[in-house]
Amino acid sequence: MPAHTSRSSRPRRHAARRAHAAREEPAVRPRLAVLIPAHNEEDRVAAAIDGLWDQTRPPDLIVVVCDNCTDATAEIAAEHGAQVFHTQGNTHKKAGALNQAIAWLLPHLDDRDLLLVQDADTVLDPWFTETAEGTFNRKVGAVGGVFYGESGGGLLGLLQRMEFQRYAWELDRSGGKAQVLTGTGTMFQARVLREVRAARRDGVIGGGSGYYSLASLTEDDEMTKAVKTLGYRTMSPAGCAVVTEVMPSLPKLWHQRLRWQRGALENLRDYGWTKVTARYFVQQFLMGFGALSFFVYLTFMTVSMSMYGWPGLSPFWTSIGLLFVLEKTVSVRRAGPLAVLVAAVMIPEMLYDLFQHAVYFTSLWGLVRRSEEKWVAT
Repeated sequence: MPAHTSRSSRPRRHAARRAHAAREEPAVRPRLAVLIPAHNEEDRVAAAIDGLWDQTRPPDLIVVVCDNCTDATAEIAAEHGAQVFHTQGNTHKKAGALNQAIAWLLPHLDDRDLLLVQDADTVLDPWFTETAEGTFNRKVGAVGGVFYGESGGGLLGLLQRMEFQRYAWELDRSGGKAQVLTGTGTMFQARVLREVRAARRDGVIGGGSGYYSLASLTEDDEMTKAVKTLGYRTMSPAGCAVVTEVMPSLPKLWHQRLRWQRGALENLRDYGWTKVTARYFVQQFLMGFGALSFFVYLTFMTVSMSMYGWPGLSPFWTSIGLLFVLEKTVSVRRAGPLAVLVAAVMIPEMLYDLFQHAVYFTSLWGLVRRSEEKWVAT
């Protein structure tokens, strides 16, 4: 493992915990290192680090990757027992910071060792690392987290927590097969990261010559497709839960989701149609079709009611509607009674869905405009 890059010493309680764990763990167990990319995260990085030391399988090394920080992130990280790595001249944000840190750390890891990448605004469930480590086999190349929203944020925060809860519910129903290796927390085998970089350098996959793609708005989504393209499975078992922040305002949520959606579309454009991306293309098509159908339905109902008044209740469509409400409420029951109530009322989620649909079509339009501009330029 690399030497300490900070003058601050680890607190005694962290040192004692790691020493105790080292005596109990078998010598053949792979080592576990953690990278936490951070840009001015002084308010949250301590909780992220403490959550790692509290794991049932504590990491052997925690490194906070300080990327152009101007606050006390580095000092707080060192005080809580992490090493500090400062990026040099990075202009590629999170992906560039991770590429520098992985290039520094990976030579010290064996192929069977594990590397966890975790966001600084995230706290892992205490069973995360142990569950993730136990999920690996020859076919599984990476294990991602199942993310849940933190408390707070009013109705908007609740709607995001409900959305995350449904995603977790769908993951559980699929047997934990990850659609996206979330940036909130994903563990890799060291050899898989080496293979990803070699594949980029050989032109098998794009995104530059590093570990993470520098050409993607959503490096975690692109990394998922890279790992799968190399023939590995990606998993998100229920025990790998993480709690992450929710956006406190509509403008911030819009910016976040626009980046996510635009990045997903651009990644599909760059990869093209393959056996890996086929299902993602179908998902995006169904998402667009569903959004358009919803808009047409609302328009039709609005026009019909304005012209002919309330049409009355149809037993058939009423039954379909009740089944729809039942699915909506059951899928968020673990988010609490308030979430179930909001799901049953339906109107807040309908407005939230319209917001998501606007994000989708804005992203699609932006992608089309960018493609046309590039074509004209060439």
